[in-house]
Amino acid sequence: MAVKKQFNSFQDLLSSSEVPVLVDFYATWCGPCQMMSPIVEQVNSHLKDQLQVVKIDTDKYPQIANQHHIHALPTLVLFKNGQPVDRIEGVVPAADLIQRLKPLI
Repeated sequence: MAVKKQFNSFQDLLSSSEVPVLVDFYATWCGPCQMMSPIVEQVNSHLKDQLQVVKIDTDKYPQIANQHHIHALPTLVLFKNGQPVDRIEGVVPAADLIQRLKPLI
């Protein structure tokens, strides 16, 4: 399960992680985002030791969404060593998402 965390800055969160960080940019009003939520949980449990999952509500943190050019929801961005390495927009089945992420982490 994704854990709620406090952090001083988004960049600190990314750079302090010892494993790649999968960021789920979502909004509470977004239907496809709600569909993606259990899929992201599945991916998190399957790759739990290799990946950290973070959910960012774009309504609460619009500056982070703007900084990372989030124009569609849901958008998943995989960060490695603080840098984006992959971007996935829309609803993707868990098996496809895991298959896409494994070579990158």
